[in-house]
Amino acid sequence: MRNRTTKFAAIASALALTLAACGDDGSDDVSAADEQEIEASAETGTIVDVAVANGSFTTLVAAVQAAGLVETLSGPGPFTVFAPTDDAFAAALDALGITAEELLADTDLLTSILTYHVIAGEVDAATAISLNGQSTATVNGAEIAISVVDGNVMINDATVIIADVAASNGIIHAIDSVLLPPAG
Repeated sequence: MRNRTTKFAAIASALALTLAACGDDGSDDVSAADEQEIEASAETGTIVDVAVANGSFTTLVAAVQAAGLVETLSGPGPFTVFAPTDDAFAAALDALGITAEELLADTDLLTSILTYHVIAGEVDAATAISLNGQSTATVNGAEIAISVVDGNVMINDATVIIADVAASNGIIHAIDSVLLPPAG
């Protein structure tokens, strides 16, 4: 169980760093020290390891664990993960009018949301920029829109705040909001 927690946190951390490199929303959610820690963890760890090591993705890590996705995101990949920070999850929970406990208890909803943050294969920031105006399928099956607005990479309405955090099984981009899959 502890190994799963460590792996999940590592993934979330790496995502935050990746998105921050693509733009700045003014949030202090991920510090320069966090970015260095994520980069160091990513050299040997999986997406989950990088997220766990960071500390800015505790809600994401808990969600991955609750949904039973730790082994999947620790697998060979490669994966691209758009990792919402803890601040992003707090805002989403507030907007949805639910608690973290309620979200974690609804594994179907949780799995749908989490898999909407993952793309099979590696999409680095340069590739994302080249996909401006296009959509791509997520592991969830629904598509996300990729755009560049004022020099910032956007995934739907989320801004990448740290980009290109490498992990042994993919790449993480941290984002400033939770992506919600389309209804239906």
